[in-house]
Amino acid sequence: MSGLLDQVWTMLNRTLEVYRDNPRASHWLRRQADRLDGPLRIAVVGQQKAGKSTLVNALVGEHVAPLVAEDGPAMVWYRAGATPRATVFGRGVEPQERPAERLGGRLSVDLGEWRGEQIDRVVVDWPARGLRGMTLIDTSTMDKVAAAEADAVLYLAQHLQAADLRLLQAMQDHPIAMANPVGALLVLSRADEVGAGQLDALFGAKRLARQHRRDARIRGLCQDVVAVTGLLAFAGRALRQPEFDALAVLAFGPRAEVDGYLLSADRFAGAEFPVAVDAEMRRALLDRLGLFGLRLSTALIRQGFDTHTALCAELVARSGLTELRAAIGRCFTERAPVLKARSAAIALEVVLRMEPRPEALGLAAELERILAGAHDLRELRLIATLHAGYPVLPDELSAEARQLLGGDGVSLPARLGLAEEEPTASGLRHAVVAALRRWREQAENPILDESARSAAAVVVRSCEGMLASVSG
Repeated sequence: MSGLLDQVWTMLNRTLEVYRDNPRASHWLRRQADRLDGPLRIAVVGQQKAGKSTLVNALVGEHVAPLVAEDGPAMVWYRAGATPRATVFGRGVEPQERPAERLGGRLSVDLGEWRGEQIDRVVVDWPARGLRGMTLIDTSTMDKVAAAEADAVLYLAQHLQAADLRLLQAMQDHPIAMANPVGALLVLSRADEVGAGQLDALFGAKRLARQHRRDARIRGLCQDVVAVTGLLAFAGRALRQPEFDALAVLAFGPRAEVDGYLLSADRFAGAEFPVAVDAEMRRALLDRLGLFGLRLSTALIRQGFDTHTALCAELVARSGLTELRAAIGRCFTERAPVLKARSAAIALEVVLRMEPRPEALGLAAELERILAGAHDLRELRLIATLHAGYPVLPDELSAEARQLLGGDGVSLPARLGLAEEEPTASGLRHAVVAALRRWREQAENPILDESARSAAAVVVRSCEGMLASVSG
């Protein structure tokens, strides 16, 4: 550990010592300490029918969600594990391990006598590359508790409305979160519905995402806005060869007849159909792709994506999943220590405010000082501002600033634009010194306004940190 996380870790241990005679506070603080040792927690939240479970499946690459009892557990956590396993955590009882297996192409968990109202959460260990470095929390509702359990949030919205902004804001109603809105991505989760489901709808959704990034209200609540079609993304990762073969039959069948059946789910799954694809397979394709995905897939096959591998790759590319995973990496997993430190700082503040005692006054002041001087958080805030296209710096400076801040990767070569050159130590030092010189000039440039000079000062501090690193 280093930097902000190291300081918060020290604060946690000192606070635990002060509250060692308070069982409730001690239990809460120990949970936060354990949390710092684990992978980054990312909650997938949003209103009903926003596509949360579908997006979880797309990110994992397998059909694992939703996992429900009769009324459904409040939260299901998916984390990387060597073998499938599920642990049920109930209210006031000991956790219980339950059988988990792949059954019929998806996750199956025998919850036994456990029922939804008895379950606090189910933790699923699942062998999937998509879960490396993070735990995904699937929520049955828009749950502030889930957001509090997480270090970062994917907020899903079908069509962004005032209610979504209020809910996103409500998840950041803690003073530390409001001052550092660096733990959320806004996902327009049904991008195919933009433009009434036309084949160019995905491009329109991406334009809409860019417009939202420039909205000052939205920029103050999240780091980025990404348009994704979860169903299409999951289909691209899970489509089976027999399903592709059936799609190819549809694509090269008589278009004048087939296209009419692709406008209605009832007609497509009905008894009468103009080509030799049986009703069971058609229902499976409808579940897998939806009508939009069916129309797009058949069009793509006719355009030359006429192998299983080629079609799956193109579906993923068009779905927005690649952009979302890049945003998760850039904003969340590459910054995991900072986001986990931010979560622990919020937990510390809650204890110090809710359980005040004289010997803790100095701890509260020190926590405030640590957060006020946290350069890592300043970096994240400025990256989000620059990525949104907000003109805090002149265009000719914005791209370099974003790179030096770690917006294209947090390693030293990536920050210096040398990731593909295998630079020597002296080459890195030369590049850092040159960047530091340039940005010190910009931080004192009288032509720039105050906000631009302040942004340049943040870049200077990042360069100074890199210089200290290469100087040993």
